[in-house]
Amino acid sequence: MKRKLLFVLSMLLLVFLVLAGCGGKKTTLKMATGGTTGTYYAYCGTVSQILSQKIDNLSFDLQSTGASKANIYLLADKEADIAIVQNDVMYYAYNGTDLFAGDKVGGFSAMAGAYAEVCQVVAKGGISSIADLRGKRVSVGDIGSGVEFNARQILEAYGMTFDDIIVNNLSFGDSAAAFKDDKIDAFFCVAGAPTTAVVELATTNPINLLEIDDEHAAKLIDKYPFYTKFAVPAGTYKGVDADAQTVAVVASFIVSDDLSEDLVYKMTKALFENAEEITVGHPKGAELDPEYSLASISIPMHPGAEKYYKEIGLLK
Repeated sequence: MKRKLLFVLSMLLLVFLVLAGCGGKKTTLKMATGGTTGTYYAYCGTVSQILSQKIDNLSFDLQSTGASKANIYLLADKEADIAIVQNDVMYYAYNGTDLFAGDKVGGFSAMAGAYAEVCQVVAKGGISSIADLRGKRVSVGDIGSGVEFNARQILEAYGMTFDDIIVNNLSFGDSAAAFKDDKIDAFFCVAGAPTTAVVELATTNPINLLEIDDEHAAKLIDKYPFYTKFAVPAGTYKGVDADAQTVAVVASFIVSDDLSEDLVYKMTKALFENAEEITVGHPKGAELDPEYSLASISIPMHPGAEKYYKEIGLLK
């Protein structure tokens, strides 16, 4: 009787092990994000949680990093499998220009554009257009930052260079403080809208949000295809009572070229098909849109992502 019981238990254990084996090997992807207090880290935390729930045998190891530029190198060095970066930074890296001048970086491809990082030009009263910045004191972001390159490119579309303005290199917070103290007349801020520094500034100081009209936006996008048109909704900031058209770069997911087509396809599909669940965890999930994503991609796509966009009819 005891032998029979042992046999039955052994068979049950064997069946359990076989079934467990059928579940497939667990894949853990290293996801490069940004600083722990920033939007990238929080957003990726939500996305990784939802994708892990929706895709069998997949989990993520979130890494706090120095954001876009650092993330590019992490993928190139095979120290990360997926990362979130600004789409202009991935363009510079792929082409070896601007932030990556003379240092063309490979080993990664695009998966999806997630949400807009809006190019906001905040100005004092009396300054109503980008052209009016000529001769003014303007903060263009930290030296060597992505914001500084965005500022150069936007001014270029209006036939201007940094020689036409009085350049200040300040962070968003320092720019807002300098604006309050009347040390600058305007500043460039590239971030999701609303941006905390601008919200706080607008509560105590009147601001103008300068527009980039269709003509200049088209010129900009023609030369720098990572830009997209974007309208900042009325009421985003106190005193901004009408929609303000500008341009945006896009926070985007890139993946290692080593990842399989099937896995990247499943991740792309799960990202867009579960946008509502992602939005519950992070408000930026509301901006997930395959069409907008595709418009923002300006480097080669991973075959898995391409398969998804073809499946839903956005690519032939």
